[in-house]
Amino acid sequence: MSTTAEQMRAWSGPALLTFGFRPFFLGAAVWAVLIMALWVPMLSGAMTLPTAFDPVSWHAHEFLFGYLSAVVAGFLLTAVPNWTGRLPIVGWPLAGLFALWVVGRVAVGLSTLLPPLVVVVLDLVMPVALGLVIAREIVVGKNWKNLIVLALLAVFAFANALFHWEAANGFYAARGYGLRLGVGTGVMMIAVIGGRVVPSFTRNWLAKRGEGRLPTPPMQKFDKVALLILLIALLLWVLWPDRWGVGAALLLAGIAHAVRLARWAGHRTGSEPLVAVLHVAFAFVPLGAIAIGADALWPGIFGAAAAQHFWMAGAIGLMTLAVMTRATLGHTGQPLTAGIGTIGIYVAVIVAVLARLGAGFFPSEADWLHLLAGFGWFVGFGSFVLIYGPMLLRLPADKRPGG
Repeated sequence: MSTTAEQMRAWSGPALLTFGFRPFFLGAAVWAVLIMALWVPMLSGAMTLPTAFDPVSWHAHEFLFGYLSAVVAGFLLTAVPNWTGRLPIVGWPLAGLFALWVVGRVAVGLSTLLPPLVVVVLDLVMPVALGLVIAREIVVGKNWKNLIVLALLAVFAFANALFHWEAANGFYAARGYGLRLGVGTGVMMIAVIGGRVVPSFTRNWLAKRGEGRLPTPPMQKFDKVALLILLIALLLWVLWPDRWGVGAALLLAGIAHAVRLARWAGHRTGSEPLVAVLHVAFAFVPLGAIAIGADALWPGIFGAAAAQHFWMAGAIGLMTLAVMTRATLGHTGQPLTAGIGTIGIYVAVIVAVLARLGAGFFPSEADWLHLLAGFGWFVGFGSFVLIYGPMLLRLPADKRPGG
């Protein structure tokens, strides 16, 4: 059986198609920039897209179900071969999956020109195809412990379909069940997968330095209890977001995951931002739960939209960037350390998150804070494209044909 490196050398097409993270991470980052570049003039009324969604719903949908689905695809197509010991998907099959994702973005953007059912089908065909690919790899590789990832992927696709249904039936989809279910699923992905990789990467880094106490190993009994509490709280939030009991459940989940994070020795990773950012990003999971829970108990303390951005921009936005930068460096033969450009990426997105949250706290300053949030987001993801794009578009010298 050929090795991964042999498959990559045998592929004579673009380097972009030698591993799943390459097209999907680059596509996700480019799309994140375009979403922000298009949304600001859409929100002000300076331009319109022929989409059936209102500007806010389009923005929310394309960040959550457009951007995040690409990052998830890139991550799973890269991680699952490591989990199962099977070879990665390369070449034209990979190009086909990526093309399906692009078709979904175009279909949503032009959705007033197409029947609603056609738009839904075109938008869902990539996640469904990805799910079938991952299911095959898990079953053939007998990697049963990762069936939970497949289940989360299926729920995420269902949430996307529900978002479309709500929008087509006149509901404000940006505040609907589909969006909350999608956000909740994204948060659970971070809590489950991030709960494995954050302590593992931290442990490896600290062990190499030979320094002090190592993080608690992942998925201990406490972690599983914390995940169950979060799952229940998220399900309640999806169904009844404004109930005081839901707020209390979210506060409990937030406290549990703050304790969980504290067990991973993140305070000792400050000298390596590539590791430290994983802890900062994960911190937005409990912060979001506490903020949304507090807003349910004391309405108006944050504002529902601002509180939700702890999860959407903070947990999802920053964690995906942290994973994309680390995975790209690792799989392209670069040192696993954050240079000044990478640090700038993280700082720009953190500023964007804080500015968006500040807009909820200070309504009189909301206009310029929204602009600052958009600018930080644009700079962060634009910098990823400029710095990491060349790495994603070419093979390391030792893996090129003849290398």
